[in-house]
Order: sequence, then structure tokens, then C-alpha cells
Amino acid sequence: MIGEKQRIGNLAGDMKLNELIIQRHIYSIKRYNKNMKQGVNMETIIYLIRHADTIDELGVRNTNETSQAINEKEILSIKGEEDSKELSEKQELKNIEAIWCSSYVRAKQTAKYIANKNNLQINLDDRLNERKLGNLKEIAIFMKDKITRDPSQEQLLHQKFKTSDGESAEDTNKRMTEFLNECLKKYKGKRIAIISHGGSIKFLLLNWCNVNNNVKLEYRGKELNIASPCLLKLTFKENNLVNLEQIS
Repeated sequence: MIGEKQRIGNLAGDMKLNELIIQRHIYSIKRYNKNMKQGVNMETIIYLIRHADTIDELGVRNTNETSQAINEKEILSIKGEEDSKELSEKQELKNIEAIWCSSYVRAKQTAKYIANKNNLQINLDDRLNERKLGNLKEIAIFMKDKITRDPSQEQLLHQKFKTSDGESAEDTNKRMTEFLNECLKKYKGKRIAIISHGGSIKFLLLNWCNVNNNVKLEYRGKELNIASPCLLKLTFKENNLVNLEQIS
């Protein structure tokens, strides 16, 4: 009689154990499905930032620097420093998870305030550098009959143009797009700040924007102002841009 009760008790215990195992299995499946659904709908935010205003160096320059070297070492103006600090205090740039930046001085000087606010290191990548203008005499010839007087705007219309030692809009777009795709893969579901330059940002945006009659970029009918500084918020699902907005 005692043996029979023990067998019944063991059987009941086994049933409860099996029930618990089944419940845990069902919970694991639900959690997996939830995670998969969240993964599909996960948004990656890229804050695309143009560096702040730079100083006009109009004094005597007794150096052997090339125009490219001078461009790379150009520094922020006092206003540019102030604008960079103000930019870093925007709500949108709080709690970002990584900062990538051009290796040019003015871009790093803009990025330092954002890095400080978020307690992050600044990562550098040459693919974020400004488009290389190259030979200035060739640029002058190219620009002589142009209305905008801005080479980066004109290259929006003439995307294959480049000087003998410079880069075209297409060249710049290729390296910028390559970098962005790597970020979207590495930082899926995160919020990233990228600090670059006017020309390079414009040429990257050609992936999603139109050039209007004013030779300005438009996204869904809204004209973008790629000023110094400029803050653009790009929202991606997987590798697809779902929204682009200018943050004022």
C-alpha cells in the first residue's frame, strides 16, 4: 500500500516536472519570437553632422604647405567653438553610443564637445574626410561660368567632375557610403554621431535626395541646409533609410 502511494506520488511529481519543462519551453519560444520581431523592427539612428564655422586665415603664410595640408589643418572660429558647444547640448545628441569623425582638425574640434558630453572617445576614419578639391587652377576654370560659386554645389550637378589630383562627387559618395554601411552593420539598433564636411555630406545624401532648381538637396520636398554646423538625423531599418530630418 505504501509502495503504491509512493508510485502515485512519483508519477504526480513527474507530471509536474514535465509541465514545468513545457512551460519553460513555451516561454523560451515566445521570448525568441519577441526578440526576432524587435530585431526586424530595430531602428538605427545616424546623426550626420557638419563641422562648425572655421576661421578666415587672411594673414601672411610663409610656409611650404600645400593647399590640401592647409585645408586639413583649418581650425574653428570663436563662433565655431561656441556653436559646437551649443550643438553638443542638444537633447538629440545625449546618450549616443559611438562617435566617428573625419581626421581634419575642424571636424575633431567640433566632435570633442559631443564626446565630452557623452563620455566617449572620438573614432577617426579618413573616409569621412572632405572631398579633395585638388588643383585650384583647374577648379577656377571649372567654376568660371557657374552661378553658385560653390564647387560642392556645382559637383551635385556634375558628379563625375574632378581635377587631376582631386575627387569627384561619385568618388566621395562611394567611400562615404562604404563607411555608412559598415556602421549600420556594426551598430545595429544604436545611436551614432558622424562628424564630416559639407561636400562629403552632400555627396552621401545623393543616395536619397534630389537636387532642386536652386542646386540644393531636397528630401521628400523639403530643402536641406548643409550649413556649419548642421545636424541631420537619419533613421534606418536594416540598411534602408526610412526618414531624414534636419534638427534645428
